Amino acid sequence: MAKVSVEIEDEPGSIDRRRFDRADLVVNIEYSTVDDLFTEFTRDINEGGVFIETESPQEIGTMIDLQFVLPGSGDPIKAPGMVVRSNDGSEPGPVGMAVEFENLPGEARERINELIRSMRAEG
Repeated sequence: MAKVSVEIEDEPGSIDRRRFDRADLVVNIEYSTVDDLFTEFTRDINEGGVFIETESPQEIGTMIDLQFVLPGSGDPIKAPGMVVRSNDGSEPGPVGMAVEFENLPGEARERINELIRSMRAEG
């Protein structure tokens, strides 16, 4: 199945290149690099990745291991990811980093999609 990139202009001069619908979701997330372990909070999530709010974002291209629990689920989702966008506060927008999932298991992808669908139905 091919992935389609959709570009949406939210504000003049601002293009959103997300390939999947996203949902605002704040959950505790742990991630690790080769050297360190961090605990932060998400800002939003979709089946393609997650935005992590942090004052110390990793550099673009950094590989990290993620672990988080979705609301209503006791089983953690574990997946590797790559930092694809990073903002340390020197640019407009939220401070943190966008992480694209790498090899997200199908069951985890379905759990994320189900959560997004239920959140949209509620709201």
